[in-house]
Amino acid sequence: MRRELESPHGYYLIAVDDELEARRDARAESGTDDHHDPAADPDLDQDGDADPAAGLLGYAGLLAPAGGGQGDIQTIAVAPSTRGIGLGRGLMHALITEARRRHVAELFLEVRADNPIARALYDSLGFEEIGVRRGYYRHGVDAVHMRLTVPPAITRPAGDETDGSGGRSGRGAGDAKAGR
Repeated sequence: MRRELESPHGYYLIAVDDELEARRDARAESGTDDHHDPAADPDLDQDGDADPAAGLLGYAGLLAPAGGGQGDIQTIAVAPSTRGIGLGRGLMHALITEARRRHVAELFLEVRADNPIARALYDSLGFEEIGVRRGYYRHGVDAVHMRLTVPPAITRPAGDETDGSGGRSGRGAGDAKAGR
């Protein structure tokens, strides 16, 4: 694992709760960082100790040797408590951007066939189903193999909200920035 993380061919992201770290630091400074009631503090494990995974909101990884032409989304996960706020989409956008930077033309991933939310996300990002690996996951769940032809980066001058035809796109300034 360490070699994979240190490899120049990999790119890994983690999303953490910075406010959790601030709370932990404040408790340590006040001298109240000993055992607490885990039922009253979601940052603690069942023994009342600081839960090292409590601040982890999500993570994602890409394997894409520079100039190799192809890459693989190795992993992506979002904590149940943060699902539905766009974190998974943000992580995927970051991986696709890094793949583009590495001149990757095709990006691949596998997703559980019984995960409609993830499949809908990947569909919305332009991934296409290209095959199925029968019984790939535990309990015989199939893996759906997907591919994205990495689109070129689109750059526009700041404040340019045209739809490419010379007219206004009809979106507000905030929507135009978010859609890029």
